[in-house]
Amino acid sequence: MRIKIFFIAFLLMLSPRHIFAIEAIYHHVPNAAMVGRGELSFLMMNVYQATLYAPHGKWERTKPFALSIEYRRDIAGKDIAHRSVYEIRKQGFTDEMKLADWHEKMNKIFPDVKDGTILTAIYLPGYQNLSDQTLFYQGEAMIDVVKDDMFGRYFFNIWLGEKSSAPKLRLALLGLR
Repeated sequence: MRIKIFFIAFLLMLSPRHIFAIEAIYHHVPNAAMVGRGELSFLMMNVYQATLYAPHGKWERTKPFALSIEYRRDIAGKDIAHRSVYEIRKQGFTDEMKLADWHEKMNKIFPDVKDGTILTAIYLPGYQNLSDQTLFYQGEAMIDVVKDDMFGRYFFNIWLGEKSSAPKLRLALLGLR
């Protein structure tokens, strides 16, 4: 009962945008709880705040998890897609044909964002004994699903991989800082 009261109080502190994002996370990630949260800044300007959710607040790459990003500035969706491909390359992915396919998909997935827009990506490894799936939401609305075993691993490595270009953000998301 105490946990339920705490959870309701927590939701009341959130803006409606956060509540919709949380609903999608709880729908797909069993016993979802925050693992960590951090800010990405560039030249002293906040770009976004990212939050990682996993079952019981313990992230494992082989279990469902969600990464929710609240943007702090206006960014074109095509720029988010382009930067994602750049970061995936930095992770060591070299299949240019696959990258071109992913870039095309991400161009369709990512909307233009403004201050306060929340995008959430949910990773479902081996979903229903099928391929890994990455679900994308804007607030409560599902944008798209990418069914590809490699995509999710490389996409989430942008933030969670050891070669992340934002190591402080990575540590914050993983609850290690």
